[in-house]
Amino acid sequence: SNRSDSLYNDITILCLTIMNKIISLIILSFLTFNHSYSQCAMCRAVLESSENEGMAEGINNGIMYLAFLPYLIVFFMIFFVYKKFKK
Repeated sequence: SNRSDSLYNDITILCLTIMNKIISLIILSFLTFNHSYSQCAMCRAVLESSENEGMAEGINNGIMYLAFLPYLIVFFMIFFVYKKFKK
């Protein structure tokens, strides 16, 4: 019983530490969202030669959206594991 309580506490501390780091990363990414452009070299070359600014902004937003989703999924997975162990 004492050993399982110790393991439970270790897992809880680990989950809280990971969640704090993920939340900090998410906040930091939102603060720098407007300043970051995640385009590959080919996309950038095509969009810079184009005169359509709306298309370039749409591509930027799509890339940021796709890059953000895996972090969101991992956050929810850790959150549900934490909730399960907290019971």
